[in-house]
Amino acid sequence: MKNVCIFGVGGVGGFFGGKLCLNQKSDTHVTFFARGEHLERIREDGLLLKMEKEGERLCRPDLATSDWNALPELDLCILCVKGFDLIPLLSRLKNYVSKNTVILPLLNGADIYSRIRSVIEDSIVLPACVYVGTHIEEPGVVSQNGGACRILLGPDPKRPDFDSEPLLQLLREADILHDWRTDIQTCIWEKFIFIASFSLVTAARQKTIGQVLEDPSLRNEVSLVIDEILLIAEKIGIALPKDTVEVVMQKGAAFPYETKTSFQRDFEIADKPDERDLFAGAILKYAEAFGLAAGKTRTLLNILEEIKPSFNRTSEASVSDSDS
Repeated sequence: MKNVCIFGVGGVGGFFGGKLCLNQKSDTHVTFFARGEHLERIREDGLLLKMEKEGERLCRPDLATSDWNALPELDLCILCVKGFDLIPLLSRLKNYVSKNTVILPLLNGADIYSRIRSVIEDSIVLPACVYVGTHIEEPGVVSQNGGACRILLGPDPKRPDFDSEPLLQLLREADILHDWRTDIQTCIWEKFIFIASFSLVTAARQKTIGQVLEDPSLRNEVSLVIDEILLIAEKIGIALPKDTVEVVMQKGAAFPYETKTSFQRDFEIADKPDERDLFAGAILKYAEAFGLAAGKTRTLLNILEEIKPSFNRTSEASVSDSDS
């Protein structure tokens, strides 16, 4: 774990990458792979990380770049990009990793592992999810407010020989909260159910989380999407709690009334791609494979397409930073 690269230095990447910089050991080399004005500000002044409990800290990586050829030999790649940039990123990254490189994806989505494996076959890929409330406040500044600030990660089913201790030691030394979970897929699906259901309904209906929860018809739409995901999880063999609907609603109620999901914020920007394929696309793909209808998800996706037709990334080098 000598050479660590954070791909996408937005809210998520900035927070955990910043922690790695602040608690860096002498033999650890931290690289930020970013773009645009955010990258330039980090190069000039470092990354200002504003943390709820630890205050403001200035973080300086060993290297901040958008140049693939400048990358050192990679031991650990922490992926913190938006879902629509994942495949374009992997198409380049595959030429810079070895069979011993560890890839830790901190993205939303239930099928991130399989998406990575469709491009990179030999490296170590650790299924993971993350809970942290962060965003880019302005170029060069990442703010954290709320969230558990914790990474949940687990073993690579394709690489049972992988020794996780060096990675876990790195996280401990960086004061990054984490849990090694053998049931990591259950953890990933529990988060996916919450974020997919609220993301699709808030964006399609153009309402905040609070507005959705106070409207019985919109609450019912969230419940129907949850039910569709639960059926898929059952088919896959992932056991989720029977009170999942109630738990998801409680999570939503914990947010301020005016909160918009990150997917909704992206959707509202006319010329910006969004993660509808990561949520609705994945649900419909699984549903088709298992012969399920997923009618509510399909209806919401159709509404999204009517409001804002989807479009694909055209640049392989594009890296969009991910907020939580």
